[in-house]
This record gives sequence, structure tokens and C-alpha cells, in this order.
Amino acid sequence: MSKYLFFNVLFCLLFGFTSLHSQTKKSGPVITGYGEVWSIKNPDFKTYPAKEYKVVFDIMNTSKSSDQLNKSIETAARFLNMHVQSGIPLANLKVALVVHNNASKDLLKSSEYKSRYGTYNPNEELVQKLLDAGVEIVFCGQSSLSRDIPISQTIDGVELALSAMTALIQFQNDDFQLIKF
Repeated sequence: MSKYLFFNVLFCLLFGFTSLHSQTKKSGPVITGYGEVWSIKNPDFKTYPAKEYKVVFDIMNTSKSSDQLNKSIETAARFLNMHVQSGIPLANLKVALVVHNNASKDLLKSSEYKSRYGTYNPNEELVQKLLDAGVEIVFCGQSSLSRDIPISQTIDGVELALSAMTALIQFQNDDFQLIKF
């Protein structure tokens, strides 16, 4: 192989590799500071901007550490940011979270969370931003009682349901698609 050809191939490989990895993830425009996503240019499987996307997230797990963000809750921020970044109007996105089991604690107000876990709730700001963006956050009544988390100790705007099972059924009956992570 000639030196010229070798350097051209090397240049193309390096430039191609660099350009592929120069893209960065970004958050917003709906939930800033959370829910970073990659921009996907010209996907083969098209997303339709005029379509309504109704989704309910089943949130039952949490981080093992009390001072870590619940990545399952952040998935809702990723969903909103990704679709709005891709041209879907926010009005076409209907998002709900049904929270239960181990994730129940992530809905506590920071003052209550700190008294229980010794640190402020790392999820409070994210949950508040989701509520402000119109996300419906429903807390399982069964988890509320079994985990001694009264609705009065949760972040303002969180709704109490009879159970997570009931809420998930009702959302799906209203044509929300279930996403479970």
C-alpha cells in the first residue's frame, strides 16, 4: 500500500470515528437537567409528529443508595425530551407514572426523606419538574400503607390510587401503553 493511500485511509478512519463520537447527549427542552438523550438523524423507523403518544410507566424499583436518582423515574424525562427534540409537540405526549413497591420512598418530600434516610430526596426536583410538565404521578395506596408513607408526606401533586394494579389497568383502559423498566 502506498503512503498516500495509507494516510488517506487512516485519515478517513480517524475522521469518521471522531465524527461519530462527537455527538453529545442533551436534556431539555421539556425537563432540563434530567433525561439526556441522543439525537437520531433520519431513522428508518419513522416517528410521526401528528400522532398522540400515551404512555404509563410502571415504577417499582429504585436505586440501592438513598442519595441516588431513581433512573426509572428519569425515563419519563427522557421520553418527553427525546420526543420533543425530535419534533413531536408536547401537547401530543400524555405521560403517567404509577409508583409503588421500593420506589415509593422516591415520592417523599425532602424534609420527610431526610428524617428517614439522612439525606434530601434526590428525586424531588425531577418529580416536581415532571408534574410541572403535566405528567400524572400516581402513588399506590397499598404501598402507601404498607411502607408507612402517607400521601401528606409526598411531593405536592402526587395522586393516591387504590393500588398500582388498579391504576395501571385504568390507564391501559384509557389507551395508555405500558412501559415497564
